[in-house]
Amino acid sequence: MTIRYVVSAAMVAAMITATGPVQAQAPTPSTTEQVKTWTLKKWNATKAEFAKDKAKWADCRKQGTDKKLKGKASWTFLYDCMKA
Repeated sequence: MTIRYVVSAAMVAAMITATGPVQAQAPTPSTTEQVKTWTLKKWNATKAEFAKDKAKWADCRKQGTDKKLKGKASWTFLYDCMKA
């Protein structure tokens, strides 16, 4: 009976060794979170794409103005609004 335990333990040890250590992966931030770190060049390119939908872009910009958002806080809001 002890041979079974030894064999089982050896098999478990072999599986752990074969798979290697488990690496914890950092969660990737959502696109909304990434917008906060965009450069002005990237934001202007995205904004040009969004502006093609004139009605929605105007509505989202008005909502952002009403909320008195400025700078990168407005970028995040506008991105979310246009993607909704």
